[in-house]
Amino acid sequence: MTSIEKINFLLNEVESKLEQTPNTHSGQNTLRTYNLKRLASLYETLNLSKKHPDYETIFKYKAMNLAGIGLKNEDFGEIREGKYVQIISISYEISSTGKKIAKNSSLGYFGKAEKLSEKEKSNIIEFVLRWRYEKTFKHSEHYQELLSKLH
Repeated sequence: MTSIEKINFLLNEVESKLEQTPNTHSGQNTLRTYNLKRLASLYETLNLSKKHPDYETIFKYKAMNLAGIGLKNEDFGEIREGKYVQIISISYEISSTGKKIAKNSSLGYFGKAEKLSEKEKSNIIEFVLRWRYEKTFKHSEHYQELLSKLH
């Protein structure tokens, strides 16, 4: 199964699950479905499968950040001259002493910030934001499941 076929298969599974999910508004399901489709498309467009071949597991990361381009309100979309652009995925591991340690991995590397086209920059930012958006949906889904156990 090719990468695109696998992504489409996973998206169909998510759509099916969303249709069966109680306590969720259909508008929210539509929004989430669109977000997932666009995220998968950006994953392919940005060639992220080179460093992370299994699309399905990108949601196992705890956080995602961007180096070389601002994402805060005050510097949103601004490139950092002389810096390299990378999508950084963050996970946590437990050290031998039992301490929780953040592990940063490069999900995608795109070269010097000032050499990116506006389209490339936009796609990179959109990918990170849509990934974060999906993580929000996943957290929401978790709490909906817990609340449903109360009734």
